[in-house]
Amino acid sequence: MTFDLDAYLDSRRQLVDQALAQRLETIAQSTPETLVSSMRYSLLAGGKRLRPILCLAACEAVGGTPEDAIDVACALEMIHTYSLIHDDLPSMDNDDFRRGRPTSHKVYGEAVAILTGDALLTESFRVALESRHRDPRRAAPLADTVFEMASAAGAAGMVGGQVIDIEATGKRIDLPHLERLHHGKTGELLLVSVRAGGRLGGAQPAELDRLSRYGRSLGLAFQIIDDVLDVTADLATLGKDPGSDREAGKTTFVDLLGIEAARTRAREVMASGIAALEPLGERAEALRALARFTVERDR
Repeated sequence: MTFDLDAYLDSRRQLVDQALAQRLETIAQSTPETLVSSMRYSLLAGGKRLRPILCLAACEAVGGTPEDAIDVACALEMIHTYSLIHDDLPSMDNDDFRRGRPTSHKVYGEAVAILTGDALLTESFRVALESRHRDPRRAAPLADTVFEMASAAGAAGMVGGQVIDIEATGKRIDLPHLERLHHGKTGELLLVSVRAGGRLGGAQPAELDRLSRYGRSLGLAFQIIDDVLDVTADLATLGKDPGSDREAGKTTFVDLLGIEAARTRAREVMASGIAALEPLGERAEALRALARFTVERDR
């Protein structure tokens, strides 16, 4: 029986969107209206919801349920959205569009955009820990998960990757350097999304290791395809300014490999990640389908 990825994505997206809206309503009770409006504008703007869906799929792949991981799934999307808001700022990538509409700073101004990102990042850790009192057995895996989330978002992860990206702008860097850059900037949070779902679903050490191998492969393949789309897609398809990385003088996988070789590299990397899931059987089919979607997507 063929796995229906579209139906799976629709159902999990709805679950995540509803959960995010509910958590924003809680935050709104004690937060300035402008800040809530700005948080809502960026967080509920749609998007692929790849990170929370990966978290839920990994949880299911080891026998858990979406409810076991939904708090952390929401937290991961909040971290991701914070990073997009800050990446789009004039002092960073200076982008005008995100998810098909004006970026946060274009609507709310730079100061509120910065504070919105700060709020989403900080609130994400509170949201991730919301279920800690409902089941004492969840305390340890939640603590390990939040530790990894903080590491992925922090100096050695997304922030460090962004600094490397800034320093590399206008310079020609080699393939290993580029892969290190994107592992920190993008790959770490994708990896943690998979590991978080597995851990909260009760993964055994060997299962968590296999999920980690898959997550690392997906993180690299995702960025390679992002670079391809940056030069092949238009604004309407991509939802953000196309060609912005090249115009900013950033080295991309397309620069180093060419379009077709980059696509081939992404498929090879992802095939290795899919192979790591084999012992997980049919329960991991959503992860396999998400991997294929990652390398075949057009946005």
